[in-house]
Order: sequence, then C-alpha cells, then structure tokens
Amino acid sequence: MAPLIPQGLINPELNLFFALLLGIGFGYVLEQAGFSSAKKLAGVFYGYDFVVLRVFFTAGITAMIGMLYMNYLGWIDMNLVYINPTFLYSAIAGGIIMGFGFILGGYCPGTSIVAAVTGKIDAFVFILGMLIGIFIFGHFYHQFESLYTGHFLGNIFVYDSLGLSRSWFALLLVIMALLAFAVTQMIEDRVNKTSPEQIKSRPSHMMPSMLLIVAAFIFLFIPEERKSTFRERPPAALWEEIHAGRPFVSTHRVIHEVKNHRDELVLIDTRKKAEYDRFSLPGAVHMPLEEILHRRWRPLFNKDPRPKVFFGNGSSYATMAYMTAARAGYDKVFLLHGGLNKLFNDLFSDTEIPDTIAYDLQDRSTARFLYDARRFFLEGGVATKDAEERPTIKAPEESEIIPVIGGC
Repeated sequence: MAPLIPQGLINPELNLFFALLLGIGFGYVLEQAGFSSAKKLAGVFYGYDFVVLRVFFTAGITAMIGMLYMNYLGWIDMNLVYINPTFLYSAIAGGIIMGFGFILGGYCPGTSIVAAVTGKIDAFVFILGMLIGIFIFGHFYHQFESLYTGHFLGNIFVYDSLGLSRSWFALLLVIMALLAFAVTQMIEDRVNKTSPEQIKSRPSHMMPSMLLIVAAFIFLFIPEERKSTFRERPPAALWEEIHAGRPFVSTHRVIHEVKNHRDELVLIDTRKKAEYDRFSLPGAVHMPLEEILHRRWRPLFNKDPRPKVFFGNGSSYATMAYMTAARAGYDKVFLLHGGLNKLFNDLFSDTEIPDTIAYDLQDRSTARFLYDARRFFLEGGVATKDAEERPTIKAPEESEIIPVIGGC
C-alpha cells in the first residue's frame, strides 16, 4: 500500500483505515484457507495436505504479476517499494528456527494469531513462546548482534543473485509454481489414497495456468523501465506554463537567497562539469542534463519539499532540464529567469542609488537591493574564501547501499 500513498492514489490521512481493512481481509483469507488448523499447516511436511504451499505460491505470483503490470502502467512506483536488507547469517539461522518451530507446533507467527482468534489453545501457547523468544532476543541483543547483522548483502533481488532479468525470473517462477501445484497434488493423492473417480471429477486448471504463463511471457517483450506515468504532464500544458512565465524564478530572489545564506531553494546547475568546477552558485548541486532522470536523483525530487531551480549560463540547458523533469511528473521544479548571464548582469551592472525624491519608490528599492548585494559579493561575500556558504547537497553515489537493521 505504501507506493500508492506517495503517488496520490490513497489519502495519507486514511492510511490506518486502509491498513485495518487489509488486515481484516488478510485474516479472513488465512482462516478460509484453513491456516488456523495446525494439522493442516503441518500437513505440508507429511505429504497429506499442501494447501499452505499452494496458497503461498498463489499469493506470490499474483502479487508479482500485478506489481509488474501496475509498475509498467505507471500506477505505482517500484522505486518506492521497501526492499528488506539481506543478512545471510541471520536469514539462515531464522529459517532453521522457524522451520523447526513450524514442524513442532504447526504454526508460524502469522497463522498462530489467526488460530488464537478462533480460540485454539495450542496457538495461545505458541504465541506465549514467541513472546518469550522476543524478550530473550531483545534483552541479549548485543550477544546476538554479530549473528543478526552478519554478512550483509544489501537490498538484493533474487533474480540479480541468479543472474537473470526480472522478466525471465517472473516467467520461470510462474512455471515452477504450476509444476509445484501438479506435483504436490500427485503426492497428496498418493498419500491420502484418493480414488480415481475423485481425481476425474475435479475441474481442469489448464486455462488459468495458460493465462498465467502468457501474462508472465508478455514481460519478455516489455521494457522494465516504463516510458510514461500517470503523473506525466503533456507537452501542451508545459508549453502553456512556460509561455505564461509560471515556472520562472527571478534572479533577485536567488541573489537574496545566496546573500542571506538561506536554504529555501535547491539550486541545480545543469552545465558541464568543467564549468561547474570553475564556478557555480554557493550550495548548488551539479546535475547535468543527461542525468535528470537517473534513479539516484529521484529521492531529491520526490522527498525534498523545497522548490528546485534549474540554471545554466543562459536558458537553453536549464529549459531542457526543466522540461525533462516536469514532463516526468516531478513537482516544484522551476527555471532561473535568464540564467547566470542575467543574474551577473543584474548584480554587477553599475547600480547606484538614485538621490532624487522624484524617482519611483519601487525602482529605488530595487536599486538599493542590487547595490547592497553587489557590495556584499565583491567586498566580503561569497568571493571571500572564509565566507559562510549555503548548505551543499551531496550528489548520491550510484552504488551506495545503506544497511538497515530490523524490519519484518
């Protein structure tokens, strides 16, 4: 549900309400699938009931196919989906402990809650043991920490580990799930000694199986990165905004921002690196035109609430950068009117304060502002090495992986 909130499909104020509905629905599905019965859950280990495996596989491939299609259609943004970090040692240890507990008690943490709601006494005992385990782990965390955080592999995907593309992995997982359905049904029939008449009376699953394979096969011919989203703005609307002058930020506002060491704007330099290294506005982040849509800049556009102001020497590079970002659906993107050329012309022209009282008051105010700003820049402002500067945004590294401890 999380990607739907930033995309504006769900009101954030109703977040808990939708979470409650999803929780009720999830519990209902588990109960209807028989997950409140320890005997049915343990049946997968003894070969007489594989409903747990079939439900998990069904949920997994349904969610996978749905997410892939919604991502391509632009209904959700997969970059906003949280991926649990992988700590190899704790994953192995946790799998062994949970598997042993599953065989011994017949429940996993989620199904034990479902069973407890229906009044199963063994489920209450299972939950009590789970709480004791949580207490022991929390109390002796420092002793377990080396195991818990051991061998960090990052926020990896299974298909990356296998060296497969996302599309091929989806297709192979669907085929593997369908084969698992067929094989486990055969094992179940043999263990339960199901009669041939009962087997023949079952409905055929050939049609839904073929539909699943086709749905996954289509992704072999669809690019993983979508070319448009529902937030994408049409070119006509962008042209109208530029023609009306709505995306422009005045040079006076930027001068005021720099002169007073304010941090209310994100200044984005779209020029070549050599030009940026030679000189740029204090606190400006370097983002060449060809990098506007790179994944590493998405947090800046999606999470930073401040206006982003593109600028170059003139207007050509900055305008293309603005069009690219605005077309992609990024909010609060603007242009420095006239670029650095106009800013320098306004700032370093021979601006003197008129003495005549007949002079327009607004013009006198503007002239005084530019006169003071010029003195600041030339006599003790940003031209001085030791001068205070606006906070600089560090460009995120492409390969940066931040370990995250915890999570479900």
